[in-house]
Amino acid sequence: MPERDLKALFLHQLKDIYFAENAILKAIPRMMGAARSGDLKVALGVHQKETEGQLRRLERVFQALGEKPDGVECKAIQGIIDESEEVMEEFGGGNAGDAGIIAAAQAVEHYEIARYGTLIAWAKQLGQSEAESLFKETLAEEENTDGVLSDLAKEVVNPAAA
Repeated sequence: MPERDLKALFLHQLKDIYFAENAILKAIPRMMGAARSGDLKVALGVHQKETEGQLRRLERVFQALGEKPDGVECKAIQGIIDESEEVMEEFGGGNAGDAGIIAAAQAVEHYEIARYGTLIAWAKQLGQSEAESLFKETLAEEENTDGVLSDLAKEVVNPAAA
């Protein structure tokens, strides 16, 4: 099998995160429906809108590369979403369920933070400055969402669940 280069890996990772963002967009309404805390519902709703924008940015990167927006199955994000479904089923309807939703949402954010950090480095290496800029914008949103969720957990949800 011939060796594949960083550009091929970059495109594969782009397809992976595109799949992940689409899966996340489908999962957020279920999390919002299961959430008890109004503040958590609002935070998830804000991130839902951000995720829609993140998908548009990814589509711009595909376009800049001359590629059709397409995803490859991301087993990691699928596993995190499946785990969140289990938590919502087992603990839903109560304060502990909200704590579990935040934990699952943060697992998603941490995955995305890792992926976008890598994509930024690879875009820079490959001279893809537009992609690098778009990924940095998304990374800032993901880090902000993680912070919002942390604050919400520490200040409201975890104390209520204790």
